[in-house]
Amino acid sequence: MAQCTAPREGHRSASAAARCPACRGSWGRRYSGYVSYSPPSYSSTSYSSSGSGGGGGGSRSSGGGSGKSVRPRWSRAGSSVLYTQTEVQALTPIRETVEKQAALDLRDAFLCHAWDDRQGAAKELHDLLESAGVKVWFSEKDVGLGVPLLRAIDKGLANSRVGLVLVTPALLLRLPKEGIADKELSALLAGERLVPIVHNTTYEALREVSPLLASRAGLNTKENTMAEVAAKIAELVNLGRPSSP
Repeated sequence: MAQCTAPREGHRSASAAARCPACRGSWGRRYSGYVSYSPPSYSSTSYSSSGSGGGGGGSRSSGGGSGKSVRPRWSRAGSSVLYTQTEVQALTPIRETVEKQAALDLRDAFLCHAWDDRQGAAKELHDLLESAGVKVWFSEKDVGLGVPLLRAIDKGLANSRVGLVLVTPALLLRLPKEGIADKELSALLAGERLVPIVHNTTYEALREVSPLLASRAGLNTKENTMAEVAAKIAELVNLGRPSSP
């Protein structure tokens, strides 16, 4: 009869028990149902801080939408105005046009709007821009009595650095009729100097009326107050020394 080797060699391991002529059978039966266990390996999870621009759960996005976390290169020193990445991408070509025109004696902006908005949203935007130091061509004050309107508009467009298009429900009703606002848009769409400002409507509604205008990203009062829109336009056309990026 085989004798157990445990008194001499011990059975501290499976291999030792397997070598024992007395115990190897019973050891195998006791432990054959178990699998070897190795501790799981834990990979470190990477976390991005809110200031890193990464996709951390609590950080604000620097892309489109309403998260305001970007400062463009033309932002003035000490400015508290923040932009979305989408806004910066849309406004950068306009800023480059403004800089190319720096030596010209021009108005800062031409305000294109629906006739029905002249005493409402258009006047509100005009007044905010003027208060921010922006020189605005506005039909309510720049078209004198007896002056042909189309000629005055042509002159205003030619002598302004950028064009602001206030997109409202009233404008969407006017555009299909190919009135004066439509002619203004045609001239502004010809170059990189058009900033749509969507107010009390949506880009989806605009796309149904003017796909070309809707293809131009701009500013939206759903994401900014009218005062914030005016502040961004004021920085855009400001030709003073911009802050460092």
